[in-house]
Amino acid sequence: MPRLHCPRALALENAAFLDALRQTGNTKDAAAAIGRNVCSMRRRRARLPAFAAEWRAALVVAEARLYERAKGRLPAALTEAPRSAYRTKGGEPVIAKGRGGRLQQRAARPNELTRKCEQAFLLALSVSANVGLAAAAAGAPREAFYRRRRLDEAFAREWRLALEEGYGRLQLRLLEGALPESHQHDAWRHNERPEMPPMSFNQMLQLMYLHQKEARLLAEPAHLKRRRGESGEARSYRLTEMYRLQEQRSREQFRIAEAVREARGEPTHFEWERIVLPDLAQVEAGRDDPAKSPHDPDTALFGGWRIKDLAAYRKRK
Repeated sequence: MPRLHCPRALALENAAFLDALRQTGNTKDAAAAIGRNVCSMRRRRARLPAFAAEWRAALVVAEARLYERAKGRLPAALTEAPRSAYRTKGGEPVIAKGRGGRLQQRAARPNELTRKCEQAFLLALSVSANVGLAAAAAGAPREAFYRRRRLDEAFAREWRLALEEGYGRLQLRLLEGALPESHQHDAWRHNERPEMPPMSFNQMLQLMYLHQKEARLLAEPAHLKRRRGESGEARSYRLTEMYRLQEQRSREQFRIAEAVREARGEPTHFEWERIVLPDLAQVEAGRDDPAKSPHDPDTALFGGWRIKDLAAYRKRK
């Protein structure tokens, strides 16, 4: 099963690679910019689903940026498809709806969208879930694709499927970034703290008063603040929600500490000492003498004295 997160050093390296990829659109040049081989980056993409989604999104951004920079020319990342593949020259046979809604085959007008242009748009949409960005990557205005969606039911269906896939990729990236192990938002904790600005004694007390609940206790959410005429059930619900949020914050602090320990290579609380057992086939099943005669199956062997044994014991006493 692929991992959803990576160590901090790897996360920073991935961020630098993606930044270079957005600028150039060339995976080989982006890998060389961070001192890595493109094959190693592809293997890393296969292990990390979120990194693979960001990789595809970076290529879409690069294509859109290069297209805008070229002012109408096809982006360099799509040079394998000639310009004619994305626009009609005029006269090509196409199937369209005529008057009355009937389908007919007719000659295409110049500079219309082709099937390859639609596929490029859908591919970019499945990565970014952004219509404007996907249209720029395909080299056409977004209005043209909206018009094609209204006229073509099949293209509207593929649009919806591509948007669903793109939404899933964005959701994966969002969940991966929310994990403490992703190290995407903790850069400030690794920097030196600046000097505190000069302030008076009263200003410091005022700031402590304003942020006491959020920093030391628990800031009450706006929708849970006590209102005039609040019932007992509403107050009970509010306190329950505050307790749940406090427990959630405690678990988050614990996971952050675990992520820091893992990044340092230190053992975490989830690691335990491994216990080595001998071969159970070599362990004797019981402690009784094997030469001892079996007990009476009608007599229980658990708990207390048997009556006949107790009587014999009292006679010996």
